[in-house]
Amino acid sequence: MTVNGKKIYLRPLKKEDLESMHRATQNDEIRYMTGTTKHFTMEHVEAHYNRTLHDKTRHDFSICLKDTDRLIGDMSIMDICEENKKAGFRIALHQAEFFNKGYGTEALSLALHFAFEKLNLNRLQLEVYSHNLRGIKSYEKAGFKIEGRLRQSILLHNEYSDEIMMSMLREEYVK
Repeated sequence: MTVNGKKIYLRPLKKEDLESMHRATQNDEIRYMTGTTKHFTMEHVEAHYNRTLHDKTRHDFSICLKDTDRLIGDMSIMDICEENKKAGFRIALHQAEFFNKGYGTEALSLALHFAFEKLNLNRLQLEVYSHNLRGIKSYEKAGFKIEGRLRQSILLHNEYSDEIMMSMLREEYVK
């Protein structure tokens, strides 16, 4: 299933996308913003892909530019709970050259449409670290609300950051 936007589109993650994902896990800025502390090999990335390929509780997407079909990131709607109509969310752009161009904001908008219109969820939730000000601002702009904070939950670069829990409800999405 493809979800089309103005500048980007989402398509199911493919095996050929894994190299770009792996490179993103090696990027120091991306690792810092996402709070990634573990080092991943290509084998780790492939094993994760193979584990999640047929997992009915998640949808993994590649974020691609419409004009060139270039892969620029990935996102997941995961831990889908049909009973409670909720899921988790994560997104990553793979290179700094794609930051601050509106791609992440548009991808987030497409993810919200998919979550609330296609999956009929009532709640979409995520975690973001307090040092990721760009991410927090983007989520708030999209309508996510801060629900809680795990104080000093991660140590990166000899500094502690809080883990911030955010969510959006269907009724907020509809507004």
